[in-house]
Amino acid sequence: MSYERDDVDDREDEEEEDGIPQQVQELATASVPTDLRSVRACKRCGLLKTVAQFYEDGCENCTFLYMADNMDQVGRCTTAFFEGQAAIMDPRESWAAKWIRVNAHLPGVYALQVTGQFDRDLEEEMENRGIRWRCRPSHN
Repeated sequence: MSYERDDVDDREDEEEEDGIPQQVQELATASVPTDLRSVRACKRCGLLKTVAQFYEDGCENCTFLYMADNMDQVGRCTTAFFEGQAAIMDPRESWAAKWIRVNAHLPGVYALQVTGQFDRDLEEEMENRGIRWRCRPSHN
């Protein structure tokens, strides 16, 4: 299933007050899993982080899912069922980011394919807002 980020800023040619390009600042704050155990993927964008990282910071691409400080929401919006991973350092220029459709997201480590389902109420809310997601239902 394809997706689009609904809150993408026009980040090209942006610079902060101190003269550091926005792209460099984003790379410096890229979210990467701190541990290989308990790594999960955001069901919407495929960002990989540990459960603790999702609990502490939420998903930087999907802030509207309100995962920070909400373990129940982390459980509903992430999955341990994903295939492959790609470290994306410059999403706007990376062919891999375009291939896995994360070129509008922040730098980080992303799953190549995500399996799972959102609760129906979350799916309806995202559909009503025109937000798409990456996860595909598992087939038993």
